[in-house]
Amino acid sequence: MSLQRRLLLYLLVCAPLVWGIALYYSTSRARHEVNELYDTELIRLARQVQSTLGGASAGSAATLPPAPTEGSADAGESDVRDLAVAVWDSNGQLILSDREGVQLPNRPNRSGFFDEQVAGKAWRVYYLQSLDGRWLVAAGQGAYERDELVYGLTVSHVVPWLIVLPVLLAIMAWAVRRALAPMAELTVELKNRKAEDLRPMPDDRAPVELKPMLAAMNGLFARIEALLVRERRFTADAAHELRTPLAILRAQWDVVRRSTSAQERARAEAGMNAGFDRMGRLVTQMLALSRVESAALPAFTEVGWHPIVEEAMSDCLALAERRRIELSCEWPPAGKHPMPLLGDEHLLTVLLRNLLDNAVRYSPAGTSVTVRFTQDIVEIDNAGPPLVREQLLRMGERFYRPDGQQEGGSGLGISIARRIAALHGLELQFVTTGEGEGVRVRLCFDATRR
Repeated sequence: MSLQRRLLLYLLVCAPLVWGIALYYSTSRARHEVNELYDTELIRLARQVQSTLGGASAGSAATLPPAPTEGSADAGESDVRDLAVAVWDSNGQLILSDREGVQLPNRPNRSGFFDEQVAGKAWRVYYLQSLDGRWLVAAGQGAYERDELVYGLTVSHVVPWLIVLPVLLAIMAWAVRRALAPMAELTVELKNRKAEDLRPMPDDRAPVELKPMLAAMNGLFARIEALLVRERRFTADAAHELRTPLAILRAQWDVVRRSTSAQERARAEAGMNAGFDRMGRLVTQMLALSRVESAALPAFTEVGWHPIVEEAMSDCLALAERRRIELSCEWPPAGKHPMPLLGDEHLLTVLLRNLLDNAVRYSPAGTSVTVRFTQDIVEIDNAGPPLVREQLLRMGERFYRPDGQQEGGSGLGISIARRIAALHGLELQFVTTGEGEGVRVRLCFDATRR
C-alpha cells in the first residue's frame, strides 16, 4: 500500500473516531446543561405554587422552605415544557391539578427530584413539602422534552459537518497528495538517472523531513563514487605497471629459448627470476594499497609498539642481513609510554614494515637503520643520500621512484604508509638528519587532528 493511501486511510479512520468522542462529550454536556436549566424551573414553579397556597390560607403565615443549595440531594438539574402541577393535603386528598389526563403520583414521604412513570411515559417530578405539613406540592415535566431539546442541539451541530464531509475528504486527499509531491519528484528523478550519474541530490527546496534521507543518499553516492574512483585507479595502475614487467619477462623468455650456451641461459634465467620477484612485489604492494584505501577500520584499541616493532624488523631482517644493515630500536626512558595511540596494530605493522624496508633498501651497505620512539614521535634514521627538494615533495606519490636506484621496488610502499598514517590521524615527514647526511622519516600526530 502506498504511503498516500495509508495516510488517507488513517485520516478516514481517525477522523470519525475523534468526531464520535467529541459528539459523545458534546451530547453529555448539553444534557447536563438542559437538565440543570429545567430542574431549576421546576423548583421555581413548585415554590411559586407553595407561596400561592400559603398566601391563600386563612390565618396561616406559611414560610417558604429554604432554597436547595447547589449540590444538595434535592437540587437536581433542570426542565421546560409539558409541565404538570399537583397539590395534596395532609390526608392525601388531591386539591389542585393543572392537567387533565396526567396525574402525578402522590408520594407523601418524598422531597426532591424523582423519575416517575406517568401515563406510561418517563417524567421528572419535584416534590416540595410545606413547613407545617398541610400539603404536598409536585411539579413534573416529560423527560422526552428534554431529550428532544438535547438531540435537536446535537443534530444542529452534526448535520453541517456531515454535509461538508465529502468536501473535507477531498481537501484532505489534495493536501496529502501535495504534501507527498516532493517524494514523488524524488522518485521520478532517481528513476530517470543513469547508473553512472552519482551527483548529489539537491536538498535546498526539500522538506525538513526529507533532508536526513537526502543527506544519507548523497553520502552513499559519495562513497560509491570514491569506491569507483579507487577501482578505476587500481585497474589503470595495474594495467600500466604490469605492462613493463610482463614485457621484460617476455624478452627474458625469448632469450632463454634462443640461448646457445649454459652460461647465457643461466643469465637469462636469473633475469627472469628477478622479473618474477619484481612482479610479485608489485602485485603484493598494489593489493595492500587497495585494501588500505578501501579499509573500513575496526574498533581502535590501545597500541602496543613492542610487538609491532618486533614483527616489522623480523620481516626486514633477511634483506638487512643481505645488505649488512644493522637494525636497532631506541625506546623512551623507563616510566614513559612510547607514543600513546589508539589504532589497528596490523595496519601499523604494515606501515612500519614499509618504512623499514625502504630505509634498508636505500641505505648504503654496512650502515645502520635506527627506529627511535619518544612520547609523541616515531623516527626512522638511515644513512642514505640526502633527498633534494623535488624528491621530498614527491615522496609518497604512487609509483614514484627516484632515478638511479639500484634496488628493485614498485614505488607504492610510502603511499601505503601515508594512507595508514592518515587513517590514524598521523602524518609522515621526510627530512635530512642534523649532520646533513642521511634521511629521517618522522611519524607524528597530524597538527589539524592533534
